[in-house]
Amino acid sequence: MAAIENDDSPVYLKLRAIVAAAILRGEYRAGDQLPSVRAFAAEQGANPLTVAKAYQTFQDDGYVEVRRGVGMFVLAGAAERLRLAERDRFLAGTWPRVREQIALLGLDLHDLLEHA
Repeated sequence: MAAIENDDSPVYLKLRAIVAAAILRGEYRAGDQLPSVRAFAAEQGANPLTVAKAYQTFQDDGYVEVRRGVGMFVLAGAAERLRLAERDRFLAGTWPRVREQIALLGLDLHDLLEHA
């Protein structure tokens, strides 16, 4: 899954990761409407204000557009740009911690591939 957040992440980032992964998997393509804030909040058992904050990050980053009175829609090229941004985020933030854990545990490539 893309955009994996750790347990200490704020809820809005966890919700953002769910939507980001859905976009990357192609569940929401260019032109598709995201679920309404209320519908997604109910589905996830989250506060609508928290969902709105998560959705706002997609708007701020230019992955979606809001059509007043209609909803939020995925923009063309959003999945590709999101994939690149998530790769950069993973390589800069997550990978160094994973690499450190691998070294700490004395794992090698064979060990990792065996359990892939």
